Amino acid sequence: MARSLDGLLLAPVADQAPGQVGTRTRFAYHEKDGEIWAEYAGGDVVRGHLVGTRDGDRLDFRYVQLKHDGTTASGHCAATVLELADGRLRLEETWEWESRPGSGTSVVEQVTEHDR
Repeated sequence: MARSLDGLLLAPVADQAPGQVGTRTRFAYHEKDGEIWAEYAGGDVVRGHLVGTRDGDRLDFRYVQLKHDGTTASGHCAATVLELADGRLRLEETWEWESRPGSGTSVVEQVTEHDR
């Protein structure tokens, strides 16, 4: 199993569609005893939260967010945790909105001090 996500800051490696998380979004992860949660913000997102579980290298969580235009949205995500050659962690995600149509894939990676 890859190391803990607790205390790590992660960011998407590419922008998604307009109005969704993007490279300016930062996810502050927490992990304890198989539980994961994070707060996120940046780009079009004013505030977001996710909560779920971890089993080995697999994450399963739900997310909810508030955008700058005042709209909210929620969805479900399954992700695989990978360790990169430089030791940073990467999440390869498959997500689906539950509050509106849409689904896709994304990649978020651990942010270094330089990229915060």
